[in-house]
Amino acid sequence: MRNLKLNLKHLRYFWAVASHGSMARAAEALFLTPQTISGQMRDLEEQVGDKLFAREGRNLVLTDTGRLVFSYADEMFKLGLELQDLLAGNASGSMLTVKVGVAMVVPKLLAHRVLAPVLEMPERIRLICHEAPLADLLADLSVHKLDVVLADSPINPVLNVRAYNHVIGESGISFFATPEKAEILTAKFPASLGGSPMLMPGSGSSLRRNLEAWFERQQVHPLVVAEFEDRALMKAFGERGSGVFTSPTAVEQDVVDKYGVAVFGRTEEITERFYIISAERRIKNPAVSVITEAARTKLFA
Repeated sequence: MRNLKLNLKHLRYFWAVASHGSMARAAEALFLTPQTISGQMRDLEEQVGDKLFAREGRNLVLTDTGRLVFSYADEMFKLGLELQDLLAGNASGSMLTVKVGVAMVVPKLLAHRVLAPVLEMPERIRLICHEAPLADLLADLSVHKLDVVLADSPINPVLNVRAYNHVIGESGISFFATPEKAEILTAKFPASLGGSPMLMPGSGSSLRRNLEAWFERQQVHPLVVAEFEDRALMKAFGERGSGVFTSPTAVEQDVVDKYGVAVFGRTEEITERFYIISAERRIKNPAVSVITEAARTKLFA
């Protein structure tokens, strides 16, 4: 076994590149030139005896060895920063930070209900939420920019991302409209959906595909007048009477209270399943454990 001695300066530069996603951004943060950073990375790879990064187009992605090294470097340098804060008398150094990526298609009210329990923990918590398309969030998760991702679908096995799905619950679907419209649509639901102006989630959503299949089985054909990646925006249009829309039954009352709409139908034939996706097989972060436990035992119980 060879005697491996890592240069901590090289390791810190590697941590910066992996955290920022490129040598150029890392060099800017460290007030160095990209050429200097590139040379330091080559030296570190020689010390390790393996490649730490691979190129995918213009992007740098961590190799399996790179992910392993980053997991240790990330913990080392974050602990170092916390120690600096504590020694400087900075109270925020004692806070537990949890970084959550929220897929854009996840309803905002449901995301709030899932994540809010961490703010009720006895420990001081800083919750950092980042909303983006699921593919972008999984890329950030793979380089440990995020602790977990909240999504409405499991990770696609064809993606080259080592991550694990944790089901936190599933819910049937409720249909909403303005109170006046809902009163008319209730009597003959779901046939009443035929020809009704419909606000739909975007084509990238699993709910969209499930709704279209359900409409075919029910032999009803709503008039799709708009579709949205952001379901909060969809509800805002529904609040103004632009069309009927759906939301998980688990947050049905939240939707009614916030938007002043009414429920005119429900189905359990369509369900939305929600996941916490983590880079670890077993969830170790105490804040993430609170999120998953509260969702399973309360929200989706």
